[in-house]
Amino acid sequence: MNNIQIKDKVFTLSISEEQIQKAVKQVGESINKDLAGLDPLFICVLNGAFMFAGDLMKVINIPCEITFVKLSSYEGLYTTGSVKEIIGLNESVVGRNVVVVEDIIDTGITMERILSSLKAKGAKSIHVSTFLQKPDALQRDIQIDYIAMKIPNDFIVGYGLDYDGYGRNLKEIYTVV
Repeated sequence: MNNIQIKDKVFTLSISEEQIQKAVKQVGESINKDLAGLDPLFICVLNGAFMFAGDLMKVINIPCEITFVKLSSYEGLYTTGSVKEIIGLNESVVGRNVVVVEDIIDTGITMERILSSLKAKGAKSIHVSTFLQKPDALQRDIQIDYIAMKIPNDFIVGYGLDYDGYGRNLKEIYTVV
């Protein structure tokens, strides 16, 4: 299916399931190599990163833990410019090697807040892993260690990303027409 409709918008297929899985595998293999022996704590940013985190953890073969936080910065098609914490971090990160697992980094505002918070809480090291990155949308100077794919500054759905809550369950990525 090349075009789909979600609510009032039409989306066209832009990244296949095969491309997604290949990119996730490459990121996972890099993390395995780079963080071997460091017992990292993966922090999955919900809701969007759940599919990426699930597939990524299938590739990760080093000792590790995973936990979840839930933040919100979007309404409809647009970022609000502010970040709300819905579910906070329950685990201590003091002295831990942390990997933040994000679905997409566009403006960088959400990631900047996450990094600041983790530094303040005493993380030993912080690595950022994102499924998608929009270089043209980036407004903050943040270090992104692992990027599965770089994409244009278009609105997308699928593979955990949504339009007003819909489309997260799609195995592919679709771009708004």
